[in-house]
Amino acid sequence: MLKTGVLEFPTGRCLLVEPRSARNESVDNLPDLPVLPATLLAMELQLRQPSVDLSAFAAAVLSDLGATVQILRMAGHEYGAADDRHIRIEDCICDFGPSACFEAVARGAAVCSLQRRAVSQIWAHAREIASNARHLAEVIPWAITPDQAYLAGLLHAIGSLPAILGWDWREPAHDPAHSALKLAERWAFPGYLRDFFCEMLMPGYSPQWSEIVAEAHRIAGGQAAHCTLHAAAIRPSA
Repeated sequence: MLKTGVLEFPTGRCLLVEPRSARNESVDNLPDLPVLPATLLAMELQLRQPSVDLSAFAAAVLSDLGATVQILRMAGHEYGAADDRHIRIEDCICDFGPSACFEAVARGAAVCSLQRRAVSQIWAHAREIASNARHLAEVIPWAITPDQAYLAGLLHAIGSLPAILGWDWREPAHDPAHSALKLAERWAFPGYLRDFFCEMLMPGYSPQWSEIVAEAHRIAGGQAAHCTLHAAAIRPSA
């Protein structure tokens, strides 16, 4: 059992005592994801405090698609697909330590001006769908926790990232659902997220996932209702 290097207090604040040495190598040879400057600033400001507020630090990570994926990749590299692995970002931060998590996130790749707008739009869309999915899981008796629903919503369109970011990706570029599942497997995402991406690729595998994310898009309305990412990510049930 890996020991955490963080002491938790009733106020929800954490004091870093001896950060564990996380494995900072990439899980594979794919590039690191870009991270929004505001996310890095919020995380860095927390690290400058006498104690790190775990809730605020985790909220900064979870507000950013790139930062969240970077932490999940690091966790996948450390834990693999073990059944008893951490599945919450907060637990991963406690285990690795905020400093190691910041280093992993700060490695995020720079994007060119042509990619910057697309990244900003996808990150904002992902955050909106994630928030809607979490709300649905809170008010409707799905067999999905709010935290799980949030991550599924945030990550639902990762299959489009290789093409948008110009990766050397050998999977079919025209099939984001297939790419999403391959990325989830390659990065050893938690089992429930792999189930979600299986549902994206094979409708009927676990219908609750496509239902909650599709409803999150309907709540978003407007541009999200006709979002190409939504069309690519959630296929109609057979």
